[in-house]
Amino acid sequence: MARSDSRTGGLLASLWIGYSALFWFYPLIWLLILSVTQWQFIGTPTFIGLGNFIGVIQDKLFWRSMLNVFRFLLYYIPIVFIASMLFAAGLQKIRYGKAFIALSFLLANISSGVAYSIVFSKMFSEYGPVNTFLRESFGITVPWFTSPDCAMLSIALIVTWKFVGYYGLILYSGMQAIPKDIYSAAVLDKTGRFRQVWSITVPMMNPQIVMVMVLAITVAFSIFTEPYLITGGGPLNSTTSPMVVMYEVAFQQMKPSWAAMMSVIVAACSFLTIWLFRRLCEKNIEIV
Repeated sequence: MARSDSRTGGLLASLWIGYSALFWFYPLIWLLILSVTQWQFIGTPTFIGLGNFIGVIQDKLFWRSMLNVFRFLLYYIPIVFIASMLFAAGLQKIRYGKAFIALSFLLANISSGVAYSIVFSKMFSEYGPVNTFLRESFGITVPWFTSPDCAMLSIALIVTWKFVGYYGLILYSGMQAIPKDIYSAAVLDKTGRFRQVWSITVPMMNPQIVMVMVLAITVAFSIFTEPYLITGGGPLNSTTSPMVVMYEVAFQQMKPSWAAMMSVIVAACSFLTIWLFRRLCEKNIEIV
């Protein structure tokens, strides 16, 4: 029996190991090889050492795109966090139809990026329904995608729509895990609602909040579909993301080795940002 279980376990593990080797480890190794070689989709890669790294370091558009990531985070994190917290708090108060509402919000998360990007580009265009309503009601229009100051905010709002349900359910699970006795004790101490949220809810939801923030940072460094389809990286490169730059370098300029080095740098910056955030904000919460 023990041998049979061992063989079954080994078979199941080997399937996962084979999958990882084929779709994760091999592409990663090939990426690292490309980053230190020169190759243009044909022929044999030629080793050039730090040549790609030096070239990428001098690429102003790439570093502009990296700056755009942090600009995106300045808009995205507060908007998506507040919206997700409100969704989680509202979901906690609902008695009936909770599963239906949660699944309705999750539909945005699994929607096609191409489809909703086209929809939002039409909705927020100069003569779209949003600006038409603003023009008729208040006599103003907003250059959602045509102004360098508004374009990144518009992208952040669209991405928030996509992830608010997913992040909200994560935060909702954290709210559900907080013992109700703590709130009862706070009420007996005449603690106000805001103080309860700030001193009880937020600290005890630290694992869920950190998880949401890590996911948000990951999204910021990997965003591609929305800026590429809606603004094309414009206006004036204000919404160009590293993924858009890598795509253009690899498939339009025919420099996949440069794109590989860019991806290594982006991954390193993403890892460093997440590591710093966790070091500063992650806490070990224990209920005694």
